[in-house]
Amino acid sequence: MKILISADMEGATGVTWPADVLPGTPQWERCRRLFTSDVSAAVAGFLDGGADEVLINEAHWSMRNLLLEELDERAQMLTGRHKSLSMVEGVQHGDVDGVAFVGYHTGAGTEGVLAHTYLANSITGVWVDGARASEGLLNALVVAEYGVPVVLVTGDDKTCEDARGYAPHARSVAVKDYVSRYAAVCRTPARTAADIRAAAREAAVLAVRHEPARGGPFTVELEFDAEHLVGAASVVPGVERSGERRVAYTSPTMYEGIRCFKAVTTVVSAAVEEQYG
Repeated sequence: MKILISADMEGATGVTWPADVLPGTPQWERCRRLFTSDVSAAVAGFLDGGADEVLINEAHWSMRNLLLEELDERAQMLTGRHKSLSMVEGVQHGDVDGVAFVGYHTGAGTEGVLAHTYLANSITGVWVDGARASEGLLNALVVAEYGVPVVLVTGDDKTCEDARGYAPHARSVAVKDYVSRYAAVCRTPARTAADIRAAAREAAVLAVRHEPARGGPFTVELEFDAEHLVGAASVVPGVERSGERRVAYTSPTMYEGIRCFKAVTTVVSAAVEEQYG
């Protein structure tokens, strides 16, 4: 049994505000250890539950945040940027039986600690076929095309609620309870590590590959906080204006859909000015 852990940071234990997750800040240095503790607990739990191999895919910001020297030594870590499937890189090789979303968060425009979708502020909403989409939903649709179930989700309580929509059978662990976008009631790392390990052990039995999903085509719509970003995004082939601050595109599969999404967010990031957005 092989498990892929997609590890994001906003939903990690103790994380509540931007400095906690922005590389280079003192708070980020501190929270890297809390993030690493969550991921190591998931590794230990999956191995307790019978997994033979765990691959961690670093999925936050620079994708160089986890402390390799403090991870459970039985795991391997894929770190660094510019990966074909970004947050779920590794699922496409046909040897993954289950995926865990550790440290995840809710989507742009919704309640949740550090809620966003790919870009911290410029994107104010994402929809897939009319349903509001978080990074969790987008990535769940991708891994389903490879016949791989999402078996565990950790983050704040709102993230766990969101996960019930795209992975209803997955185990979930709330490491903190939402108060505002920048505030939460946090559990201690000793408690969250124990909870995550126990949930991962239970989740291991859910790691059974199924027939690849064939749900396409998918229409993805993005809303931005400034109109000029529509013009920037529309440079990407197939992406068209759908409203004053919205663009949309249709892809036959979510593999192609997430790659187009990456292209749009990359172009939009380059079009954001420091002061006016």
